[in-house]
Amino acid sequence: MTENDNVISIETPVNPLEHLLKTGAQQLLAQAIEAELAVLLAQYQHETVEGLQRIVKNGHQSERTIQTGLGDIEVRIPKVRDRKKEGIKFNSALIPPYLKRTKNIEELIPWLYLRGISTGDMQPALVTLLGEQAKGLSANSVSRLKSTWETEYQQWSKRSLAQRRYVYIWADGIYSKIRMDDKLCLLVIMGVDETGRKELLAVVDGVRESEQSWTEVLNQLRSQGLTIPPKLAIGDGALGFWNALTKVWPTTQHQRCWVHKIANVLNKVPKSMQPKIKANLQDIWMAESRTSAYKAYDLFVKNYSVKYPKATDCLMKDKDEMLAFYDYPAEHWMHIRTSNPIESTFATVRLRTHKVKSCGSRTTTLMMVFKLAQSAEKKWYRLRGFKLLAEVITGVKFKDGERITQDQTEHQDGLIHQI
Repeated sequence: MTENDNVISIETPVNPLEHLLKTGAQQLLAQAIEAELAVLLAQYQHETVEGLQRIVKNGHQSERTIQTGLGDIEVRIPKVRDRKKEGIKFNSALIPPYLKRTKNIEELIPWLYLRGISTGDMQPALVTLLGEQAKGLSANSVSRLKSTWETEYQQWSKRSLAQRRYVYIWADGIYSKIRMDDKLCLLVIMGVDETGRKELLAVVDGVRESEQSWTEVLNQLRSQGLTIPPKLAIGDGALGFWNALTKVWPTTQHQRCWVHKIANVLNKVPKSMQPKIKANLQDIWMAESRTSAYKAYDLFVKNYSVKYPKATDCLMKDKDEMLAFYDYPAEHWMHIRTSNPIESTFATVRLRTHKVKSCGSRTTTLMMVFKLAQSAEKKWYRLRGFKLLAEVITGVKFKDGERITQDQTEHQDGLIHQI
């Protein structure tokens, strides 16, 4: 699908990448400065004064604002205390005392995130950001920074999820090239809780999108306290995830992603026909009711099954799972018809896969994605119509996006019993 593809709108804030990069820049600088400080403290760790460590951290300087191409970024520089009174001070090589404006940050930060942050790449990148003075950032400082991210990831991966109820989840596999002939498959799961807030639940280094890998991810979430199955899961047609979901949470309903389905169908028709085919597909997933969607399905098959049998077979596959969203509030349809919450967040990761021949180790790539997603998470919007999630949780039934009254439910159950 192209950038101009307007079939499905992606739910993102204004200039999401700009917000993401600005937040990433602020976090990167803060952590890098702390890594610089750790090097200084380690240098004097064996020197004491009256049994106390000579050089210790002593708060922060007043907050400063650095002007950048992405807007103003606030930074706080740590201070140290020298008990020998010899005047040892901490000066960051990244943010000199009189620096008011950075250089080329709009070139650096996208490069860091799309290129991958490694010990060898960090220093040249920061030189691009701040000039020659950034050469003071040693390899040890970079290693400490990466170690901090790894520790954060390990703690995050073991956090408790027991106090939250996740109603919908989205799943996808994100591929990234890590060596010339080696690819990393990151298994990503996002969820929305009962308050409508979206959250990153898992980012795991998987072995392709296999059933075994997805089963391990879902079991890990269960071990963290996510024991109540989500009502609905949204993802592409990869069988590994759906087979794993059926084993771990058999009561969770399946919704196939329309973005992936449309792309797969269009790949099986000539380019000259794609605009028309796309419009016919829109008649299906934008239909007001399941009945109307089925009619649009039948019309599509009637029109194209002879000339484009592979395209119609692709569309008809998972037919019921493509329309599961009709059993949920209409206010939620824009969120649950596609896996766009993951697609839009990890667009920069997919871009890097195509632009870079090699982007570091598996661990480096995993840490980059983790930090990228954490930054993006702060900007995610609440689910539209989130108050209706309480009804979904309690089992209120919906038909074509509208709640079914008790009389309608009893009438429908009676028809089923007669059949």
